[in-house]
Amino acid sequence: MQSCRFASIQMISGPDVAANLARAGALIAQAAQAGAQCVALPEYFAIMGERDTDKLAVQEDYQPQPLVHGSGPIQQFLARMAQQYGIWLVGGTVPLRSEEPARVMNSCLVYNPAGECVARYDKIHLFGFQNGSECFQEADTIRPGESVVTVPTPFGRLGLAVCYDLRFPELFRQAGEVDIWVVPAAFTATTGRAHWEILLRARAIENQCFVVASGQGGTHPSGRSTFGHSMLIDPWGTVLDVLPTGEGVVLAELKASQAARVRTILPALRHRVL
Repeated sequence: MQSCRFASIQMISGPDVAANLARAGALIAQAAQAGAQCVALPEYFAIMGERDTDKLAVQEDYQPQPLVHGSGPIQQFLARMAQQYGIWLVGGTVPLRSEEPARVMNSCLVYNPAGECVARYDKIHLFGFQNGSECFQEADTIRPGESVVTVPTPFGRLGLAVCYDLRFPELFRQAGEVDIWVVPAAFTATTGRAHWEILLRARAIENQCFVVASGQGGTHPSGRSTFGHSMLIDPWGTVLDVLPTGEGVVLAELKASQAARVRTILPALRHRVL
């Protein structure tokens, strides 16, 4: 691993894709101007619709080289931002076309500084929650992915997980040794208050890695409330920076020496027997 400055962007996205991309662009610029070499956007950064089905209307065909061949506006935007600012950009999630007309893939895309898409992770675990006053069933409009994805970068190996994946530690362990896990999310206010930080810190501690979490953080036009608290966590489980609510950028240096030190003084990964 090599040390890097990593930024996590928090948004309060609505149903207007163009407006969301404009806000995301301003926040990416802010992060880049602050020296970020890697930037992560939240889940659903491009659209949080009035209804779950709204994302079907803006789904795109996957195009790993959008600057060369053209593609949908969301992928074009991500590629352009990565190239313009010379950064590695983790594109939250993008609604990509699946084999089922009524369901999309909820896909996390990673772009290098040339604007090329170098990794795609389709969210595996789909959120289902019903407590009497709230009901969420992502499987109604999203088709689950099947494969764990990591991507090599100059700063180390990045692992990709999305929101509800955070509750499944076996996904993280299946990926092998990862230096930085990036977790775009739109955690509900209810579940976030109870579990968000605990789960993020647990994944960092047990995998002895950095965790970068980018969330939605406020009340959306649909009335849905998301928890926010985008944060960066080191391999000892220490929160390096956090934004409780509202739009903004959190930024920290992820030090290679810190990761090496933790894995040396407490070599838990080497002590595994299962």
